[in-house]
Amino acid sequence: MKQFLDYLDILIIAPCYLGYLCVADKFCKKILESSKKNELLFVIFSFVSWLTLNIVSRWFLVPYIFSVTVEHILFMELVLMLFRESREKKILTASVLIIVMTLVSTFFTSFLSCFVLLFQHTMRSISEPLLSEWEIGVISGISCCFVIFAVYWLSGRMEPIFCGKRKKWYVILALPLLMIITVFDVANWGASHGIMVRSGGSTGMYYDQIFSYAEFLVLTLLSMFAAGFYVFGMNRIYFEQEKSSRYYSQVAVYKMLTEQYRQSERLRHDMKNHVIVLSALFQNKEWEKMGDYLKNMEESSIENGGDMTGNKAVDALLYQKRKQANEKKIKWECDVQMPKGYAINEFDLCILFGNILDNALEACSRMRCGESCFINIQAKTVKKCFLIEVKNSVDMAEKYVDGFTNKENPLEHGIGLMNVGDVVHGYNGVLNIESEKGIFVTSILIPLNDAAQDIKTAV
Repeated sequence: MKQFLDYLDILIIAPCYLGYLCVADKFCKKILESSKKNELLFVIFSFVSWLTLNIVSRWFLVPYIFSVTVEHILFMELVLMLFRESREKKILTASVLIIVMTLVSTFFTSFLSCFVLLFQHTMRSISEPLLSEWEIGVISGISCCFVIFAVYWLSGRMEPIFCGKRKKWYVILALPLLMIITVFDVANWGASHGIMVRSGGSTGMYYDQIFSYAEFLVLTLLSMFAAGFYVFGMNRIYFEQEKSSRYYSQVAVYKMLTEQYRQSERLRHDMKNHVIVLSALFQNKEWEKMGDYLKNMEESSIENGGDMTGNKAVDALLYQKRKQANEKKIKWECDVQMPKGYAINEFDLCILFGNILDNALEACSRMRCGESCFINIQAKTVKKCFLIEVKNSVDMAEKYVDGFTNKENPLEHGIGLMNVGDVVHGYNGVLNIESEKGIFVTSILIPLNDAAQDIKTAV
């Protein structure tokens, strides 16, 4: 009977830990790829290894620091073996799950232990209360339930953290988390079942336990805030850097298009002289020189793409995107009517059209062979507002959530739409994005007059 009681806390925690593993499996499934068989194996092997390790550690009196380190390593190895993604991404995923388990369980275990000790001391008048095995088991089980809720809550909010980052970034993000886990493992080991602050006998065991648990409460709370700010703060910094990088690359593209138009204008201006030179080469039958001359003229000009909007930079951009669409056999429909006297900067227009069309081209290129693809662009004036609407076909299996899709590199989609959003909001406009039944629709509405107006009532 006594042997059974020695393992009572493990038996109480076991169902709760199994529930945590199921939620952890769902968390991994959202971020990493795996088969249903491997997902089931992950839950089974994780649970069996945890249960075996706890029983063996209890039986042979293995030091806590050793057993918990082995537990973390086994958990990470199972994530690495049974899920498909880059090794760095899997390490970060496992690190997030381990740190959530460590911090949340430690926080609520300390809080509930303080509460139980306080209740026993004040309500039951026990001068030196100590937690029994079953009380420790119940507290740990309840704490594990809070861990389950925490992982479930984070699973819907951490997808952008794992979307399209570079491998080096995953490592940079994982290392501090692993350091926090190590510090807490050492602290738990030094706590010796919750007693770390010792008064030397002046205040008694009860207050030593209360102060120790309170210390862990503060330490855990600070660590949770630090980990949260670090993870989400680094993600924000990463996106700002990517936005800036893409912005300056768009500046370079805009300058290139402008220079191409200047060359085209100079070519048309010097057309008379070119005709004279070509005529002389023709009369002298210098065919090779004539061919080289015509090739130089072709390279220094921009072919008329048929998308004449009234804005040269937008025309050049639409021509380039239309050319890409034709190469990929994507049906192209374009009707862009630039408003007269519009106050939108040419570069901002290129950001809007460029990013939206880049996303549309990428979405069409990801569709399966044999499926018809199209891109439809409409832009016109609607009641003192400039309306841009781009529709494109998209894979039915893709989903759109907060600027991201489940494509191979969703980061590029998110960054592009963030830049579009910055431009639209700079003009007090509205950006709306919808994806339904295989059609992705991006709509932009920008007021044209200087006076502030409610766009919702303008259309």
